[in-house]
Amino acid sequence: MRQVLSSLSGLTLLVLAGGQVAMALAAPSVALPATERLAQALVQINDLQVESTETGLQVVIAADGQLATPTQATSGNALVLTIANATLTEDVEVFQPAEDIAVVQATALADNRIEVVITGRDAVPEITINNDATGLVLGVTSGIAQANTGDEALRITVTGEEGSRYVEPTASTGTRTDTPLRDIPQSIQVIPREVLEDQGVVQLEDALRNVSGITPSEQDSRGVQFNVRGFNSAAVLRDGFRVNLGTRTVPQDLANIEQIEVLKGPASILFGALEPGGVINLVTEQPLSEPFYKVALRLGNYGLIEPSLDISGPLTDDGRLLYRLNALYRTEDGFRDFDVDSERFFIAPVVSWQISDRTDLTVSLEYIDEEKPVDFGLIALGDGVADIPFDRILGEPDNVTTNEYLRTGYQFEHRFSDNWRVRNAFYYINRDNLFDSTGPSFLDETTGDLTRFFSLSEIQEEFYELQTNIVGEFATGSIDHTLLSGVDLFRRDNNFLTQQDFLTPAPINIFDPVYGQTRRPKFDNVPVAAEIGNQLRYLSVYLQDQIAFFDNFILLAGIRYDTFEQEQEAASPFLPELIELNRSESAFTPRVGLVYQPTENVSLFASYSRSFTPNSPGSFGTEVFEPEEGEQFEIGVKTELLDGRLSANLAYFDITQQNVVTTDPINPLLSVLTGEERSRGVELDVAGEILPGWNIVANYAYIDAEITEDNSGLEGNRKANVPENNFNLWSTYDVQSGSLEGLGFGLGVNYVGDRFGDNANSYTVDDYFLTNAAISYQRDNWQARLNFRNLFDVDYIESTASFNRNIVFPGQGFTVFGSFSVEF
Repeated sequence: MRQVLSSLSGLTLLVLAGGQVAMALAAPSVALPATERLAQALVQINDLQVESTETGLQVVIAADGQLATPTQATSGNALVLTIANATLTEDVEVFQPAEDIAVVQATALADNRIEVVITGRDAVPEITINNDATGLVLGVTSGIAQANTGDEALRITVTGEEGSRYVEPTASTGTRTDTPLRDIPQSIQVIPREVLEDQGVVQLEDALRNVSGITPSEQDSRGVQFNVRGFNSAAVLRDGFRVNLGTRTVPQDLANIEQIEVLKGPASILFGALEPGGVINLVTEQPLSEPFYKVALRLGNYGLIEPSLDISGPLTDDGRLLYRLNALYRTEDGFRDFDVDSERFFIAPVVSWQISDRTDLTVSLEYIDEEKPVDFGLIALGDGVADIPFDRILGEPDNVTTNEYLRTGYQFEHRFSDNWRVRNAFYYINRDNLFDSTGPSFLDETTGDLTRFFSLSEIQEEFYELQTNIVGEFATGSIDHTLLSGVDLFRRDNNFLTQQDFLTPAPINIFDPVYGQTRRPKFDNVPVAAEIGNQLRYLSVYLQDQIAFFDNFILLAGIRYDTFEQEQEAASPFLPELIELNRSESAFTPRVGLVYQPTENVSLFASYSRSFTPNSPGSFGTEVFEPEEGEQFEIGVKTELLDGRLSANLAYFDITQQNVVTTDPINPLLSVLTGEERSRGVELDVAGEILPGWNIVANYAYIDAEITEDNSGLEGNRKANVPENNFNLWSTYDVQSGSLEGLGFGLGVNYVGDRFGDNANSYTVDDYFLTNAAISYQRDNWQARLNFRNLFDVDYIESTASFNRNIVFPGQGFTVFGSFSVEF
């Protein structure tokens, strides 16, 4: 089967059997001079319907006037029709409308032209054309299969003149509707799968270097949190559903990720309780209508071995039941001197069912089972980081943590009409984390002696989340609306139990460590230090309207109402009795923004949005505080250059967060609610194709983040872990023709400025500059790649810990790995 990818001013690209790309020239289509085109009447195509008939198919193209007779060309099994002087409201793709027809596609081209491509399974379809004052009716029947057309000889690698594999023009994260990014009055960056593959990304923190204003904030064996626009944002979503809430979660695997979408600033209007910095949404791959099989192997230094599998296709002859399966096994010994290797098994099956032409159901499951060392990083000393080797561990070499993670659910959609649809989705997460460690406590900076205690902790967590919404498109006079309304239900049950042997300290000297001096206790005989149970329940209702008026203005306005109930039980030897706390709160979170488009490729935007986040209970479970509240003002400009192949986003933001929990000045073991933090800055993101085969991703952020109110002497200090300056660049070039066709090169840099290690600004973490590179070769259905990270083996600190002033986390040194994949 052949599927049309795109048509570029008479150049048609098709995917052939085996994943090859074919090119055909549609010679009959000739662009008219500008004066002639203006003299002709421009006709709007309002609708395109594909209907079954007794003899085959009927493609009905409804328009507000008579369309020009299409010119015709063929390529492989595809019939390409080009209609001059017409515009199309929305691109259309209909897969497998008949047994002998693979796809019907309608696409808007430059110069007010529409292209309709009808691809047969085994031959070029035959058509009859009926043209009247209301549009076109195409009668489609199966063609007669021909001998070998020579498609194999036409296989080429081409980056089109419209669009780029590094640019994704739409995202659902910003509005919960598939809206072009240029129409959304807020900064949203999308990292396509192609970028992840070119960079050989394994960890989420490496992928997010492709977005301005994001750096890791805290990271240990339990997971990673991120600073987004200066705020510690733990908001990571998968297909719009939470995978954590205020706590670290199992690091998300990227093996089945189609793209990563980052919405900057408060996103509570869409997703409820979130930090004001932004939200990170991982969009998973979906089943394919054609058989697809890919096996890959990645090998690298630090003992990396990673075989993986990605297969997809139909389960039934009619193609209504599809599947996809991603699976991966990874093992590595890491760059730190542990006795425990990291091992991960990941599997993610997905099944989608087209119940009818208007109803779809997708069911998915993800399972992770992993074991890895417990790593509390290095140590801060004085006003900097202790001068010790970066591979030195300050716990015990056999400290280990295990994670078992299950996520399953469904997504259902029914389309009442072309303009109205309802969506319902539910996901359940179960996580069990066991954490056996020798945690650092107190450092004698004079001698370098570090006091440690053995501990055993277990976290059991369950998430339940149900989302239901209705999306409708309609017009009131000349004003177009996209209305979104919905209801969300969410519940999290979290149980934490820890045992700590405070009677048997395990000291170690950071300059001359001797491991194993203190015998690890049998935890059956160690008392429980704390046992805490939390339950959080949400009910949310929201309404949003995207209003297009005056042809170049778009108003986005919405409001969300959340009500939540928070309960906690805490027991500890440090508490006189069992503590039971509960709190109920409600909040309205609005968002309003305006987009003005003076030209087709430029969008000026301004927005205001708010957020709220329930605070964690105070120290020792003595109080549940009021929710944190945030607000953002943002202005910016988005532009598309080089015929849409290159996109750029420039924004200024000002965010304030109130009700921040700070240390009680009377009793430092307790907390009070007096803090306020503010972050403001400028961000620039550029991505796309500069010349054929030459792609780029670049970003820069200047962030001024400070503590504006505090009662413990921190007022006026800069926020920990937030660099003022952060710059990233990645560029690739793929040879387009000749004997070296298929060869690709990549080069990139990461710069993170110096920043304070804690909110007291008591020590500084140095800036760092990393260099990365890649070389790849693709031929037919296989690809080989070498990736190099931290090419010059720079020692650097990636982040610090808020829970312990002394802990800092080093970044990985020189890393090289090779990957090989085959598709068939």
